[in-house]
Amino acid sequence: MFFTIVKRLMLPSERSNFYTQKRSYVDVKMKWKRDSFYESIESIHKSVELRPLIALKNCIARQPEGCIPISAVSKRGFELGLPAKMKVARFMRQYPSVFEEFTGPQYNLPWFRLTPEAVLLHKEEYEAYEHHKLDILVRLKKLIMMSEGKMLPLKIIHGLQWYLGLPEEFLQNEEFNLKGSFRVVDIEDGLHGLAVDCEERFLSVMQKVAMKKGMYGEGSMQPISYPLFPSKGLRLKRKISDWLDEFQRLPYLSPYEDYYKLNPCSDVSEKRVVGVLHEMLSLFVEHSAERKKLLCLRKYLGLPQKFYKAFDRHPHMFYLSLRNKTCTAILKEPYNDKSAIEPHPLSKVRKKYIKLMKESEFILKSRRINNPPAHVERSNLVLDLD
Repeated sequence: MFFTIVKRLMLPSERSNFYTQKRSYVDVKMKWKRDSFYESIESIHKSVELRPLIALKNCIARQPEGCIPISAVSKRGFELGLPAKMKVARFMRQYPSVFEEFTGPQYNLPWFRLTPEAVLLHKEEYEAYEHHKLDILVRLKKLIMMSEGKMLPLKIIHGLQWYLGLPEEFLQNEEFNLKGSFRVVDIEDGLHGLAVDCEERFLSVMQKVAMKKGMYGEGSMQPISYPLFPSKGLRLKRKISDWLDEFQRLPYLSPYEDYYKLNPCSDVSEKRVVGVLHEMLSLFVEHSAERKKLLCLRKYLGLPQKFYKAFDRHPHMFYLSLRNKTCTAILKEPYNDKSAIEPHPLSKVRKKYIKLMKESEFILKSRRINNPPAHVERSNLVLDLD
């Protein structure tokens, strides 16, 4: 991965008047560097397996009998988010700590139910939804408040449900779940959107932290420096370092404030883009997301065409992981300063699911030891006869 760094070439006395008007470019290329710390965060990288596991768990939990035949989900692999070419039955058999298989009442078909541990964790998950429903709704509201016109298409919100921590059936019961300042509206091409009627003024995470430190007062466009967390062994070239020092002194524009007067090719506009990405990732459960899943937000959040390159241009703020055959953008701050960003109410529950998933490895290993394949038993028998 390479990126282009922007550097101002104006005198200090001129900068205050021209921050939002001009921008000059200096091409500086730097290779992406792997960081083992961020590559080893299980709650982020295990989500590829956790997401379809929870979807299948919900399919079973919704049934009055608490069990389903494999035929009920065998052809829904893509819909449930399973890895390509992975059969549903095979996936469920990989996690005996979550799914218990038994023979059904008819035709000897395989059926599945939740293990007692999974049932308890399912209850804990939905208790967390109910207890922290207001918090989760505020996170959704903040994301919508960052958009132009305070509205986002429902299909985009549906695509971000996992990251926001919204229950699977959340948007299926709009009248019950979206009371208050939310309302469903019609948008172009026959699509429906979710709008927010709210006069409340939200402060971004950056503003809250700066105010706690006494470095930010009332009013907008005050300078705020982003917290930087350099990866081990990642050294910035002199041109990049000089540009970054100047970038940190630029005025900060909150993602919740109007940006229409900004020149999209200006320095402050670049800082706003970084602020939007920082605030958005701070709202998500694991403070991370697949980069491609964020591209659909460009039009609605007022971001430039190639806004995703900001992840490359600011390696001390964001880390890009290439695990699981995708590119995942990770906000570094919450993994280095746990007091800066409030954790999501569902983060603990998801970590418990991952811990339960890992117990399947021991169960499967125990089964292999206690029940060796038939050809192994036969070979041992021949040896004994000899």
